[in-house]
Amino acid sequence: MGTKQVILAFGVLLMSINVLFSQSDKVDPSSEKYTISGYIKETGSQEYLPMVSIYIPTSKVGTTTNDYGFFSLTVPGGTHELIVSFVGYGTVKKVVNLTDDIELNIDMELSTESLGEVIIDADRGVNESQVTQMSVVTIKPSEIQDIPAILGEKDVIKALQLMPGIQRGNEGSAGFFVRGGTPDQNLIILDEAPVYNSNHLFGIFSVFNGDAIKSIETFKGGFPARFGGRLSSVLKIDTKNGNKERLTGKVNVGLISSSLLLEGPIKKGKTSFIFSGRRTYADLLSKPFQSSDFKAGFYFMDLNFKIHHVFNEKNKLYWSNYFGQDRFTGDEKSNGERFKTRLFWGNITSTLRWNHQFSDKFFSNTSLIFSNYNFGLKYDEKLNDSRFLFKLSSGINDYGIKADFDYYPNPQHSVRFGIASTYHSFIPKQSRLRATGEDNADVKQKIESLESAVYAEDNWKLSNTLSFNPGVRVTHFNFKSKSYLNFEPRATIAWNIKPDLALKASYAKMNQYIHLLSNSGIGLPTDLWVSSTDKLKPQVSQQYAIGLAKDFFEEGYSITLEGYYKKMDDVISYKEGASFLLLEDLETGREIDWEENITTGEGWAYGAELLLRKKTGKLTGWLGYTLSWSERQFDELNQGRKFFSRYDRRHDLSLVGIYKPNEKITLSGSWVFSTGNNFNLPDREALSNTSNFPIPIGLFNTGGTTSFSTERNNFRGESYHRFDLGVQFHKKFAKNRERTWGFSVYNIYGRKNPFFYYFDDSQLKKVSILQFIPSINYTYKF
Repeated sequence: MGTKQVILAFGVLLMSINVLFSQSDKVDPSSEKYTISGYIKETGSQEYLPMVSIYIPTSKVGTTTNDYGFFSLTVPGGTHELIVSFVGYGTVKKVVNLTDDIELNIDMELSTESLGEVIIDADRGVNESQVTQMSVVTIKPSEIQDIPAILGEKDVIKALQLMPGIQRGNEGSAGFFVRGGTPDQNLIILDEAPVYNSNHLFGIFSVFNGDAIKSIETFKGGFPARFGGRLSSVLKIDTKNGNKERLTGKVNVGLISSSLLLEGPIKKGKTSFIFSGRRTYADLLSKPFQSSDFKAGFYFMDLNFKIHHVFNEKNKLYWSNYFGQDRFTGDEKSNGERFKTRLFWGNITSTLRWNHQFSDKFFSNTSLIFSNYNFGLKYDEKLNDSRFLFKLSSGINDYGIKADFDYYPNPQHSVRFGIASTYHSFIPKQSRLRATGEDNADVKQKIESLESAVYAEDNWKLSNTLSFNPGVRVTHFNFKSKSYLNFEPRATIAWNIKPDLALKASYAKMNQYIHLLSNSGIGLPTDLWVSSTDKLKPQVSQQYAIGLAKDFFEEGYSITLEGYYKKMDDVISYKEGASFLLLEDLETGREIDWEENITTGEGWAYGAELLLRKKTGKLTGWLGYTLSWSERQFDELNQGRKFFSRYDRRHDLSLVGIYKPNEKITLSGSWVFSTGNNFNLPDREALSNTSNFPIPIGLFNTGGTTSFSTERNNFRGESYHRFDLGVQFHKKFAKNRERTWGFSVYNIYGRKNPFFYYFDDSQLKKVSILQFIPSINYTYKF
């Protein structure tokens, strides 16, 4: 599609929306309408609450707060009862007599009991059958704290892996695969900033400290137009703003790491801060067991810091920062030789946001965004007077600006539009080689590109039973003299067959301009981020979905059933025998450019997902099931034939239960089952040539220089299943203090799930890890 056609289509959409607004405003000219607007906050902390439902039963109209707690509702004049509700908080009822536009700020109190009687009538704005959007997973930070976790580390991504359509990678990995996609096809956003590597400890933990998180949303399909740049999912995480009333904190001590959270006012009611830090002490615990000839250590740490300032109700400033780092060190001495290895990787993000309320119907957020990911390796060898030093690094820097606008013309329309631009600076590889008696060798590859987008979307209530969310996103990507301009239409429609039953359908087209070259399935930092170029096209996907959503208001249950089909073009993969670690042609010594190592092809993903969920009562939890297929086809791989991707899993089942008989005890358990992963098995000739060297099958997707059978991913591993249990004992003291002891067991029946396979004397053998992992942790809130 050419530039003129894109601009014309975008203009037609905006004009259509404007006409619809004009028509909607003229539905009842005899009735004067007024606007109720304001902010919903948490009592005690003054934290702004997103996704809160505001509902007027007599008029059967309602809305929800945006990401910053703002709402706007335009209704005819007269007396109205507003019901404000949010799961986990006490419901607020307000009677207003509208004779003019009013501002209404509401405080909500945390509730220790589920509000079952409220949900029947009031909480419809957050029920599955009452919203237009589909293919969305929301999970509360409190649920993450309750679910049993490996080594007591409460992890956002581990919790999301228990949802249908979101699958784990290898055993214990924090990587995730959504609807047949790959990890680089997931857009991970922390306070508006993209996070490029979400793993700690080689993928066992994620980089997100759950203590600092306010809200979590994951989109698997039907993507709103405000999101773009990835094919498979959007994980949106927002951190807390900090308590504006008093100083509070939380200390958590576990087996492998400890964390600290502090939040409070800098100026009471106006300015607040929040700080959280976490560090593992695996390196310190291992020191007494190491010899003087060989020492190794590993640790990770992360820090979150945020300042929130309220100039007035119409202007607010947020400054969010994240710093995370993993480091591995190894020192060896042997016969006068000394070897030092240093491996490190990490993320830095910083976001400055300004909220401005232009009017009671018009809200904006402007963001300045910085994101950095860096990986480095240093190897230093000394022998007498000779020295060999090798340094290698890669990374990406993003500098972005975006402006988002929310417009609420009337109860039938909720409009969002905006513009964004990001400058990408990639360093696929930077290396330095120093050797005694040899010439120095320095190599640096650098790629610069600019990615921009403009979007508009409207959540349009056509009638009491039919709602429609059309949208469009126009994206532009520039690399040197090469430009890509793409038109991305989006649409979701929902029909309420009954008040508690909805039929939904969606379509979304996505383009992805940056890519991850990965030959690892376990989140190794050697995975390499690169840009689309004049030779490498952006990845493209089109996804169709249809589903049913049913709520059981009186029981507090909801059930969703969705089917999807996704077609992907220009997906990438390493060529046979290629990897990031192959730096030069071994025969000629010629430096290899990363573009020579890859090939492009097509992908298909389709399946069905079922989610039965209970959000209220003493017993909460969910049952999730996924039936799926994921296929790939590359002209240069598998002799050009289709093959199933590595993480194609036919069945994936999860059962999660959280039981709170009283405020002193929390019991939880989770059971998961999934079909095994696919692996490449080497042919017999390869085995005979490498009989003295075990071949790890599953740690890497490609085989390096090893020959493989003609059929790619020709072996499916054993099925995976495990059962986790946890219990927490709470004790509350005066002055809002609370102590919690937590005990959990990961894989309680010791299932030997495959981590990777290898051949030994032509026999296929399995390696298992993480069998029966007990943990204990102590938490103190003040």
